[in-house]
Amino acid sequence: MTEPAPHQNLLAGSTAGPRPTLLPTDPAVAELADSGSDQFIEIVSAHPASSLCWALLAEGSLSMDTPAGDVAAYAYARTGYHRGLDALRRAGWKGAGPIPWEHAPNRGFLRALWALSQAAERIGDQEEYERCSQFLRDSSESAYQQLVRQAAASGNDRTDPADR
Repeated sequence: MTEPAPHQNLLAGSTAGPRPTLLPTDPAVAELADSGSDQFIEIVSAHPASSLCWALLAEGSLSMDTPAGDVAAYAYARTGYHRGLDALRRAGWKGAGPIPWEHAPNRGFLRALWALSQAAERIGDQEEYERCSQFLRDSSESAYQQLVRQAAASGNDRTDPADR
């Protein structure tokens, strides 16, 4: 009597876990590159689904380093974050898994998530800060590291909890 062939786990190995989610090209990026800051608000208005546009608004508000700027940054970043979640779901994301920084169209969402974490900390929402920081690290450790470096280079001393 022969033994049955061993069962092969089709999910084991390099295909285990969720696949990286790659967002499509954001049409606002080309317009921003062509127009610069002169047409920025018009571009945001024309592309309200662009996480990058909302992230840029949030980053600008954070750079004000005022309570009003921090609250505005929180609102802008939350909008970019939610528009990004919508785009991720349309791209097949199931609520977990890599969102690689190395794929340029993902950067708008990741930057909005980073800005949301920073704004949340500044307005005293520690739970949201920690949740967003962890979500960013779980999604793309390289995004987290890159954004920490950029914040440090810009003189923002509120960047990495490990440094505090």
